[in-house]
Amino acid sequence: MWRGFSSLSSNPLRVCIVGSGPAGFYTAEKMLKGHQGAEVDIIDRLPTPFGLVRSGVAPDHPETKIVVNQFSRVALNERCSFFGNVSLGSSVSLSELREMYHVVVLAYGAESDRVLGVPGEDLSRIYSAREFVWWYNGHPDYSNLAPDLKSTDTAIILGQGNVALDATRILLRPTSELATTDIANHALASLEESSIRKVYLVGRRGPVQAACTAKELREILGIRDLYIHIQEADLLKSPVDEEEMKNNRIQRRVYELLSKAAATQPSHPHPCQRELHFIFFRRPDRFLHSDNSNGKVTGVRFEKTILQENGSTGKQSAVGTGQFEDIECGLVLKSIGYKSVPVDGLPFDHHRGIVPNQSGRVLSNNSADLRFEQGLYVVGWLKRGPTGIVATNLYCAEETVASILEDLEKGVLTPSSSPKSGREGLAQLLDSRNVKFVPLSGWEKIDLNEKTIGSLRNKPREKITSWEELLKVANA
Repeated sequence: MWRGFSSLSSNPLRVCIVGSGPAGFYTAEKMLKGHQGAEVDIIDRLPTPFGLVRSGVAPDHPETKIVVNQFSRVALNERCSFFGNVSLGSSVSLSELREMYHVVVLAYGAESDRVLGVPGEDLSRIYSAREFVWWYNGHPDYSNLAPDLKSTDTAIILGQGNVALDATRILLRPTSELATTDIANHALASLEESSIRKVYLVGRRGPVQAACTAKELREILGIRDLYIHIQEADLLKSPVDEEEMKNNRIQRRVYELLSKAAATQPSHPHPCQRELHFIFFRRPDRFLHSDNSNGKVTGVRFEKTILQENGSTGKQSAVGTGQFEDIECGLVLKSIGYKSVPVDGLPFDHHRGIVPNQSGRVLSNNSADLRFEQGLYVVGWLKRGPTGIVATNLYCAEETVASILEDLEKGVLTPSSSPKSGREGLAQLLDSRNVKFVPLSGWEKIDLNEKTIGSLRNKPREKITSWEELLKVANA
């Protein structure tokens, strides 16, 4: 059963954090440190904590996952409880949480995808990068995705950010190197039988504007026996490009790495060599299929672009030239951005895909009078959009927690005059609805099971990838 709590304070500040990814755990950590009378409950719709550290970070990046040790220490704090398998909206509503807690912090991230809105986007064998990433990371919602990697030798990945590079690396890296990671077993088996030998990584703008980091790019350029192709003409820089690079060290380093790769590659790949083609200045116009392809994608028509300075942002935007070219493929991954989803009773900016807020305080509306939703806060991607690395959430959480503590000081939040039921109330409500939540002890059983089976296969863990099995192990 869950761990109870005998409060150090007769009137604890009851805090509920929705979402147990980096933003949620950093917020919990800062909240526990910042207020000695705070009692923090973290709820998540999955039976497993850690969000994108578990389901988003690539399996061949174990060093990024070390932060889990820090989060585990937070979860073990006597003033903290974990409620897994609890969905905001269906298990418990936002208004119910606000009734039970003095402070509700929404940290549930981005669980949907942006769409391109071009013809043919609904053809089969077109996936979002998020779906593909969740599939190879063993997320229980996507363990049955089963992308067909055997029927084609060519994949197109739209986008050139770090997630696009992760997906590219997983498709092109030798499976012997992936076999000792925590990649999901079903994904490893599929990649071992994969026919994909060529990946086109396509961006709307040029190499100066590529959205990846130098570290990720260096890693992909270093894949063993991989032929890299970059057109020399794409590396020509305009004066505006030069200005951009002067002001941004990362962009400059990325451009230098791409230039060096273009200069050191042979003119043609040798037989059997896998290929990565960086394609710049192209935007998808439509997805192609043939009459006998049974609704499966067979290629992408791209419009060539040029860069123009955007007067309002000062950045360069890609504009179409009216020239088109087709690239054949049998698999497309769209890495064009994640999108957060609204819930009932929550103000939401659909255009930006975030909750309108000021320093983490949720705004009642977008009007100029800045009215806040009392006791309701936001952190992470829901607060700022799907940008940044794991550590970005630390600064984001610090800002939101500072707002909470400031509101306490100003008397906006008054725990002493309004006792709340907190975790006891939540446990009773879930019980009355027959929602079997997974406490921290349930996650510890899953964790032990995965590590034990993984050790037999020379892996850090063998992820359990089905809802049924996760809940069975957690409740054993």
